Amino acid sequence: MTLGALRFALAVVILFFIKRKIAPEEKIEKKDIPLLAGAGVTGVTLYFFFENNGVALTSASEASIFVGSIPVIAMISEAAWGKISSGSKKKENQPSLFFITVLPGIGALISLAGVALVAGVSFALSGTALGYAYMSGCCVSWVIYCFLTRPLFAGHSRIFIVFWQSLVGFIGFLPFTFFEPPWKMPGLDVWGHLLFLGLFCSALGYWFYAMALEELGVGRATIFINFIPVVSAIGGFFVLGERLKPLQWLGATLVLAGVYLTMLAPGKDGFVND
Repeated sequence: MTLGALRFALAVVILFFIKRKIAPEEKIEKKDIPLLAGAGVTGVTLYFFFENNGVALTSASEASIFVGSIPVIAMISEAAWGKISSGSKKKENQPSLFFITVLPGIGALISLAGVALVAGVSFALSGTALGYAYMSGCCVSWVIYCFLTRPLFAGHSRIFIVFWQSLVGFIGFLPFTFFEPPWKMPGLDVWGHLLFLGLFCSALGYWFYAMALEELGVGRATIFINFIPVVSAIGGFFVLGERLKPLQWLGATLVLAGVYLTMLAPGKDGFVND
């Protein structure tokens, strides 16, 4: 959690200067505080709390499967929320149930199977029950973050939203750091890694994801999370000279196919055709 606090401290500084350049006049409104605070806590603090502890208590491949299930959870949640929101009213020219829910759901499951092949899952449980509980919390936290963030786009810029969420998330890390053992001063190489995490993975990563969330909706934006193990495997092939097994290439193909099927869902929000 200290690592999380440091990387998001850097991210907040970077985002502050970007926000001052892009949206200097944009002010926080009282009505948005619950959504900004809730998204910052769930999408930053709790997400990394659950993920860091879960990865430590499970295998890397098992952890990747849990993360790969986030799109499935998001799609089920969004489909359920869309049904509740629309009630019994049927919109004119509304697409069939197959294109609204079934086809994207099939795509998400195919993509999840691809993640399993890329990660080389042995399907033998090697983690602890607590580790699986942590990873489940990680998935739920990210989905909640997505749903809390989406309403904010109606009145604020993406950089504004991500800056305040990151600031709240950073503050949320601080109480956890007091319960961790003291750290030795890291070397320049570690600070370089922290700078990379703060700039690319926290500041720019969350900013770009906010753009995708606004344009694609929760369901279709989360499906791209499954590209992470694929990019990692291909990066290892070209950068580190690692050999990819045929099943891993098949898994990468399934991830691509699953994402393609999911993107066929109509409407900006993926499932609720506005």
